[in-house]
Amino acid sequence: MTDRARRPTIAVIGAGFSGSLVALHLLAAGASAPRILLVERASGFGKGVAYSTRHGAHLLNVRAGNMSAFPDQPSHFLDWLRSRNEPADPSGFVARATYGQYLQDILSQAAKGSDAVGRLVLVADDAVSLTRLPDGSFRLTTDVGRSYAVDGAVLAVGNFPPDPPAGVDKDLLGSFRFRTDPWAPKALARIGQTDSVLLLGTSLTMVDVALSLTDQGHQGPILALSRRGLLPRRHGPATPPPQPQVPPAIGPSLASSLRLVRQAVREAAVEGRSWHAVIDSLRAATVPYWHSLPTPVRARFLRHLRPWWDVHRHRLAPQVDERLRAMMAEGRLRVVAGRLERLSTGTADDLQIRLRPRGQPMAEELSVLHAINCVGPGGDIAGTQDPLLRGLLDAGLARPDPLRLGLDTDTQARLLDRAGHVVPGLYAMGPIMRGTSWEITAVPDIRVQAQKLAAAILA
Repeated sequence: MTDRARRPTIAVIGAGFSGSLVALHLLAAGASAPRILLVERASGFGKGVAYSTRHGAHLLNVRAGNMSAFPDQPSHFLDWLRSRNEPADPSGFVARATYGQYLQDILSQAAKGSDAVGRLVLVADDAVSLTRLPDGSFRLTTDVGRSYAVDGAVLAVGNFPPDPPAGVDKDLLGSFRFRTDPWAPKALARIGQTDSVLLLGTSLTMVDVALSLTDQGHQGPILALSRRGLLPRRHGPATPPPQPQVPPAIGPSLASSLRLVRQAVREAAVEGRSWHAVIDSLRAATVPYWHSLPTPVRARFLRHLRPWWDVHRHRLAPQVDERLRAMMAEGRLRVVAGRLERLSTGTADDLQIRLRPRGQPMAEELSVLHAINCVGPGGDIAGTQDPLLRGLLDAGLARPDPLRLGLDTDTQARLLDRAGHVVPGLYAMGPIMRGTSWEITAVPDIRVQAQKLAAAILA
C-alpha cells in the first residue's frame, strides 16, 4: 500500500494566519492527521501581509489578551510573551511584528515536533493551478513547475491586492507618483520629507501609512480623502463589563436592527457603560446573522452601513489614536469627506486632484507630489488575474459569491462550483470567504473558523 493510499494529502494554499492555523489544527490530530502541504509564495511562513510589517508603530487592533491563536487556550499568546520576558499586559496592544514572530514560532515548533515528521511539508512557492482529476483528487502545480497529487485543498490566500480607485487616470498606475499597493516593498521610499501626499481612503490602512510616513521623517502635508471622511474609532477603557453582554435581538430588517443597536448603546450609557461593549457583543451573532440575510439586504448593508460598521468594529489602539489626533491638530494631516473626480498628471512634476467635498456643489482642485491607494483589499473577484483563482473560476470549480467579494461557499466553507454544487475536497478559509461569512478577517474570528474547518476535514 502506498503512503498516499494510507494517508490523504491536503494542500493548504497560503501560510498566513488563516492557512497556518488550519495546518496546525490538522497536525494536532496526531496519528490520524493527513499529510499537509503548506504552500506560501512569500518569503516567510506564518506571518501573511498583516504581520509582516517591521514597523514598531503598527500595533494590533485587538488587545493582547484576546490574541491567542487557539480559542481553547486563551492565554497562549500572553504565555508566549512571558516566555520571552516581554510585557504581557492582557489589556495592551502589541506590535504586529511581534505577533508575526509569535505565529512563526508556533508554526516552527509544530514543524519540528514528532507529529509533523512526514506529515507537514513546507512548499516555498506560488500555487498557480489546481486541476481536478478523473478520480476526484487534484493536481497542484506551482510556479517553478513542481506538481503534487493532493486529495483536497484549502484556499487561504488572504486579501486581494487593492483595486485602483475610480477617477485615477490609467497612465498613473505604473508611475512612482501613485502607489497602487501601500504594502509593496519600498512603497514609501521615494517620498521626500516635505513632499505633499494624498492618501485615498481613511481606514486602518490610511492610519498605518500616515504613521509610517511620520516615522521615516516625513513632515509635509497629508490629505486623506474618503466618501464619508470616517476615521476608525478608538478602543474604550480596558475595564471588563460588569456582566456578560447579551447582543441586541437584531433581525432581517437593517433599519430595525440599527434601531435596536442604537437603543442598546443608549441603555449602556445610562448604566455607565460605553458603546464598545455593545458592538463587541455582536461578534458571536454576526456570522449567523449574515447567513440569514437575503443577498439584496446584504448589498444594502454594504452600500449604506458598512463604513459605519467598520469604524466601530475595527478600532484603533489608544496610543495610535493619540498620534493620529496630534497630526491633525498640528495641521499635518487633513481628513476630507468627498469624492475623487480625477487624479491625473499635472503640468509640472506633480499630480492634479479634482475632488468634490461631500455636500458641496462645486469641485476643488489642488496638486500633490504623491498619492497612495489606501482603500483596503480589492473587491470583485470575478476580475482576478491570480492564476490559481482564475483557473478555478474558468474551469467552473469555483464561482464568485453573489456580492463578488470572494469565492462562494456553503456554511461549512466548502467551495461551490459554477452550478452551485459543493466541490468535494475544496475549501476556503479567511478573507476570501467575506461574501458568505462577512466577519472572517480578525484573529478572534479566524481562529474559531480554522478550528471548525480542520475538524470538518478530519471528519
